[in-house]
Amino acid sequence: MLIDFVLASLHHLLVFGLIAMLVAEASLLRGTLDRQVLQRLAGIDMGYGICAMLLIVVGIARVAFGIKGHDFHLHNPWFHAKVGAFLLVGLLSVLPTVRFLRWRKALAANPIYVPDAAEIAKLRGIVRFELLLLAAIFVLAAAMARHGGLGL
Repeated sequence: MLIDFVLASLHHLLVFGLIAMLVAEASLLRGTLDRQVLQRLAGIDMGYGICAMLLIVVGIARVAFGIKGHDFHLHNPWFHAKVGAFLLVGLLSVLPTVRFLRWRKALAANPIYVPDAAEIAKLRGIVRFELLLLAAIFVLAAAMARHGGLGL
């Protein structure tokens, strides 16, 4: 029972950490992107990636060692939808990560480098969509916990 509590707690903390980092990225992408902001974006994105990887590990541990067990999860369509939405968030996050790394490299070559405004707006839209998908994951998690018991 303690292991389930610890894993659930870690899982929730990591999810909120992920959201905080995405909100920070979206916020930074609204302003002027100077050297400090570009470096901060790259650092936050690295933290986001680490947090996402830890979330996957803890999520797998919850399926394997949690109270509900793997049968509950593997036979629950809401779980599959939740994992699918998380994978979509992960795939969407590749583009901002690649751009932040390119911007960092361009900044190293040219100290006054500033990314194109259209590219910044595109990334801001992607990050916002990731946040929207994370909100959907909360709804899917609630449905999953009740095994879809929505009275349908």
